Amino acid sequence: MNIKYLLRIFGLASLFTIFSLIMSGCATHSMAGISDPPGFFKGLLHGFLIVFSFIASFFTDYQIYNFPNAGGWYDFGYLIGVSMFFGGSGAGACKKGK
Repeated sequence: MNIKYLLRIFGLASLFTIFSLIMSGCATHSMAGISDPPGFFKGLLHGFLIVFSFIASFFTDYQIYNFPNAGGWYDFGYLIGVSMFFGGSGAGACKKGK
């Protein structure tokens, strides 16, 4: 193995770890004082930040799904956000080589 290759891999892994820790701090939200439950757009944001919320749940008392919420619209936004983060619902459906 080339030492430059190993240093590059270590640097990228370190950068990814630091970025994940910073973003997991941004993904938290407070449940105190909710007078207006989150709706579609907050569901969209929470769905898009699902990985960072999951990382934050290891270190804090945090849930990746917001409750109480506005119901169906929050769920729909959450589903779209997760689909956007993971490449859309049909990302693996295309066939290459034909």
